[in-house]
Amino acid sequence: MIPRYSRPEMAAIWTDEAKYRRWLDVEIAACEAWAELGQIPREAAEKIRRDAKFDVAKINEYLAITHHDVTAFLRSVADSLGEEGRYVHFGLTSSDVWDTATALQLRDASDILLADIDALLAVLERQARAHRDTLCVGRTHGVHAEPTTFGLKLAVWVDEMRRNRARLVAAREMVAVGAISGTVGTHASVPPKVEELVCAKLGLGIEAASTQVIQRDRHAQFVTTLAIIGASLEKFATEIRALQKTEVREAEEPFDEGQTGSSAMPHKRNPELCERITGLARVLRGYAVTAMENVALWHERDISHSSTERIVFPDATLVLDYMLNLFTGIMDRLRVYPEHMRENLERSYGLVFSQRVLLALIETGLSRQDAYAIVQRNAMRAWNERVPFLDLLLADPDVTSRISEAELRGLFDYGYYLKNIGATFERLGL
Repeated sequence: MIPRYSRPEMAAIWTDEAKYRRWLDVEIAACEAWAELGQIPREAAEKIRRDAKFDVAKINEYLAITHHDVTAFLRSVADSLGEEGRYVHFGLTSSDVWDTATALQLRDASDILLADIDALLAVLERQARAHRDTLCVGRTHGVHAEPTTFGLKLAVWVDEMRRNRARLVAAREMVAVGAISGTVGTHASVPPKVEELVCAKLGLGIEAASTQVIQRDRHAQFVTTLAIIGASLEKFATEIRALQKTEVREAEEPFDEGQTGSSAMPHKRNPELCERITGLARVLRGYAVTAMENVALWHERDISHSSTERIVFPDATLVLDYMLNLFTGIMDRLRVYPEHMRENLERSYGLVFSQRVLLALIETGLSRQDAYAIVQRNAMRAWNERVPFLDLLLADPDVTSRISEAELRGLFDYGYYLKNIGATFERLGL
């Protein structure tokens, strides 16, 4: 069976419980920072670390009254503490907690996605090596071009996913920053040293200059990166969909015993998993647009971004996690049909060798234009009359007067197209 499509760990990052846990981590780190600076008693910070708790149900009760999630959260935390509770959120503003905690969530989500990419890369690399020399026709504009190998197709995917991994590493670094800068980001109520200590405790970088919120260009880069990865998966899935067409049938996504493809036609084996990936890639692109529109906020801060991010961040990471795991399962058990690939190579009557004939004629001294006209004339006859291209060339004196039969037959060698495939694989370390 196709393995699980998404990790439960990803969903766990975005629960209310997990969100408030990270909020509390930020608040505790701030209290400890204040204590290190001698602004609050160390005993109070220690007690806050030990005893501070929250209750999601109580937060929801308070939220119905306050209509403000951070103040509702702080009331619930205060319920678990005594007089030392007054130090919680000391000098901070809501965005200090929200944005810094969100950075923790995005960082943790990135780590899961990076592990997903590594799993997919392992499968792609294995399949690329296995099919390095599996001949198939290359297509440009959907039309037969020249022979290639199925392994080379997959090697291109390997290289692209490695770039996607590098993009995600950079995007992770971009969003893994905290800001504890107080109202409108001036540090008037909370000195930069507290920010530095908090971020160090949480393993985050620091937003060097903030305006009460961490700037959303960072988050736009992150979500756009997820969308780019989704676009790559869509590209790969679209290729499999095209190769699974009845007329082509060179590769096919897994189809299990007892599985059905249609309620009406029992013979159907549809590329529904790849189609699912294609559809979800569109969703990710929509999230990327939303993230970019969140960059522009009024003055030092508004909350027009807040409502969308409550949807976009969890959904985008969950969707990509799902897509990566789904596609890894597809590629792990992909059905590949080398015999159909060979049959399809022959369907264009040997026209895939047209460039070799063209170059051979040019080497005899013909101009490119004259050589092209000779080859194209015979190629069009092969298409229209459905006869072997080689037979037409052997009957054409414009060709045979310059190229011997043995030389001409030698040009129709599929092995010619494999001679440098290994170099690409060496470049990729495959």
